[in-house]
Amino acid sequence: METRQGHLARLARLSPLCFPLLLLLAGCAHNYPQTTLNPRGDFARLVDSLFRTTVWWAIVAFVLVEGALLIAIFKFRGRPDDPEPRQVHGNTVLEVVWTIVPAFILVMIAVPTIKTIFKTSDYATGDVVQIEVVGHQWWWEFRYTGLGVVTANEMHVPVGKTVNLRMTTADVVHSFWVPQFAAKRDVFPGRHNPLWFKAEVTGTFSGQCAEFCGTQHGRMGLRVVSETPEEFAAWVERQRIGSPLVNAGKVVRDTTQPADTLMTKGLGTFMAGGCIGCHAMMGAPTAGVMAMKGPNLSHVGSRATIVAGLLDNTPENLRHWLSNPDSVKRGTLMVLPRKLTDAEITLLVAYLRAHQ
Repeated sequence: METRQGHLARLARLSPLCFPLLLLLAGCAHNYPQTTLNPRGDFARLVDSLFRTTVWWAIVAFVLVEGALLIAIFKFRGRPDDPEPRQVHGNTVLEVVWTIVPAFILVMIAVPTIKTIFKTSDYATGDVVQIEVVGHQWWWEFRYTGLGVVTANEMHVPVGKTVNLRMTTADVVHSFWVPQFAAKRDVFPGRHNPLWFKAEVTGTFSGQCAEFCGTQHGRMGLRVVSETPEEFAAWVERQRIGSPLVNAGKVVRDTTQPADTLMTKGLGTFMAGGCIGCHAMMGAPTAGVMAMKGPNLSHVGSRATIVAGLLDNTPENLRHWLSNPDSVKRGTLMVLPRKLTDAEITLLVAYLRAHQ
């Protein structure tokens, strides 16, 4: 019977194989949400094409160099009875070849690289959807300036139409990245950077801040919802109700509702609980205010996630978040002015989720 030491010795011999095997298995995963190898937009397809071109030329260089090395090793290896080799000071033909070939490969990589940079470094023109993107610690704000919509963390776009992003940040440097639609683009305070893409398929695609920006950088996610033009138009019409871009300076209230309805009670709790100090909300005095510390909560009930994509938008998760934000996202800038009561949280959860 094999001893315990024998088992350990066998495992020690097999351990160098485990890590490469794990890497191989990880590469076989399906439905990876932030893959860069499955482009779904024209911008991402340009970058993917450049990547594949570079890889193929790298393979050519690898084969040439390693092939020459193997030939030299086996054909010209030293033997015990070999005479002293003839001393030479260079070979002009070889030197010309190994100068021209690498230069040619670099040119074949540089030309498409420069062309792609010029294609992707400026704003798109023509019939586009214009969106202002503002990075915050740690969430994303999206302002559809031509459509009168302000939302957070979930960007809706129409399939088949170019989206023009004009991006900046309200605090530190962030980086906007939706791998299947576009490349990474840093955003800086005090200036605007361009980015554009056109979604080719419908669906929901995840993105991420790709520049370290503080404690919760890893939880600064976003979602891009690509939908048909009809679905997008319907979404815009719903979002325009109570939007700061549409109702600047006005308070949007439904005066037909009696005073004891969920919306009226919820609005009172929203104001009394301190939420109004940081968040715009339709029906509240902040409805027409765009520059707020926190996300615009109008229509928050229609969003699939909360806390920048960290949690599904369910009553349980919303209650957990309102009860103690720091326990969900440590270091969050959402600091409650006072601890909410269970009754207030229950009312706020119902009120916020009712805003579709």
